[in-house]
Amino acid sequence: MWEFFKKKILAIKAGEHEMDTSLLSAFCLLIVFGLVMLFSASSVISYAKYGKTYHYLLSQLLGLGVGFVAFLVAIKVDYRYWKKFAGFFLFFSILLLILVFIPGLRSDYGTARSWIVIFGYSFQTSELVKISFLIYLATWLEAKQADFGSFTNIVLPFLGTLGFISLLMAAQPNLGTLFVIISMSLAVFFVGGARLRHLAFIILLGVLGLVLLLTFKHSYQTDRFSCLRDLNYSPQDKCYQVSQSLIAVGSGGFWGRGLGMSRQKFLYLPEVWADSIFPIIAEETGFIFSSLLILLYLFIFYRGLLIARAAPDMFGSMLAVGIVVWFATESFLNIGGMINLIPMTGMPLPFVSAGGSAALSSSIALGILLNISKHTKEVGLNRQHKFKRKM
Repeated sequence: MWEFFKKKILAIKAGEHEMDTSLLSAFCLLIVFGLVMLFSASSVISYAKYGKTYHYLLSQLLGLGVGFVAFLVAIKVDYRYWKKFAGFFLFFSILLLILVFIPGLRSDYGTARSWIVIFGYSFQTSELVKISFLIYLATWLEAKQADFGSFTNIVLPFLGTLGFISLLMAAQPNLGTLFVIISMSLAVFFVGGARLRHLAFIILLGVLGLVLLLTFKHSYQTDRFSCLRDLNYSPQDKCYQVSQSLIAVGSGGFWGRGLGMSRQKFLYLPEVWADSIFPIIAEETGFIFSSLLILLYLFIFYRGLLIARAAPDMFGSMLAVGIVVWFATESFLNIGGMINLIPMTGMPLPFVSAGGSAALSSSIALGILLNISKHTKEVGLNRQHKFKRKM
C-alpha cells in the first residue's frame, strides 16, 4: 500500500518537485491525535444515544475515508486546472446555499438550517462553498490584476458577490462559517494587491452589517455576546455550554486528568464530539498537550504561508493564503469560543471534531495546498510576490 502511494500518488511529474512533507506529516499527526481524542470524548454520549461507544469514531472514519479519496485527487491534479471551472464553482456555491431553503430537502440542526439530506445522509452545504468560492475568487482576482486600483471594476463586483453569498448564509443563519468565508476572502483580496483604503472600506461595511444584524434580530447570537460579557447572564441556559467548557478546561490543570478520565463528557458538556471537543482535550491532557495542539496548528499555518510565498503564480499564492486563513480562522473561532475569549460560533476544530462534511472539504483544501507545494520555487521559501500598495 505504501509503495503504491509513493509510486502513484507521491510520484514527481515534470515541472514538479517533492511536496512539503513537513506539512503532510503535521496533518497526519493531527488526524491521528484527533481520532484518539474523538473516541475518548464521544464514547459516553455515543453509548447513551446509540448503544455503542464507537459510533462517532466510526462516522468520522467514514468521513475521512471519503475525504481521503478527494484528497488523493486534489493532490494529483495540477492546482491551475481548477481555474477552468471558476464560473461553475461560483454557480455551484450559490446553488448549495439555496438548497437548504427547500422544504423536504433541508435538515434543521439546532438553530440553523445549514444541512440537506440526500439518501438519508445529512450534508452541510456551506462546507463545500468554502473551497468552491475560494477557487472562483482567486481565479477572478488573478484575471483582474490590471484593474486592482478601480473601485468600480474590482471593489463593487467583489462586494456584490461576497455580499450575496453572505446574505444567503446569514439567512440560514450560519454566522461562524460566514465569518470564515469573509476572512479568507479578505485575505485573498489583500494578497491580490488590494488598496488599503478599499480593504478598510469593505471591513467597515462588514462590521456595520454585523452590528445591524445583532441589533435588529435578537437571537442566540446576541445571547452569546451577552455570555461573553457576563457568564452570570444565564449560566443554566444561554451560557450553559461555555460555563461547562470552562469547568472542563480549568479542571484539567497542568497535566490533565488522564486520557479517558474526563468528567464533563458524562452528559454535562454538550456537543463533545463536535465544537466542544477542545475542552475535553484540555481536561484529559492538561495545559501541556493542549498547548502542543495549538503549536501544531501554528506550525501548519506557518508552512502554509511559506507555500503561499513561494508559489509560482498569483493564483497559487491567493489559493494557498485562502486555505491557510480558512484553517486558522476555524481553529481560532473554535478554541476562542470554548475558553470564552470570543463569542461561541459552533465551529468545528479542523481535523479533530467529528463531521463528514467538514472532513471532506478540509481534505480537498489540504490536497490542493500540497499540490501547490509541489510547484513552488525551490529557492522559493524566500521568494514572495511584491505589491505596490497605495492608500
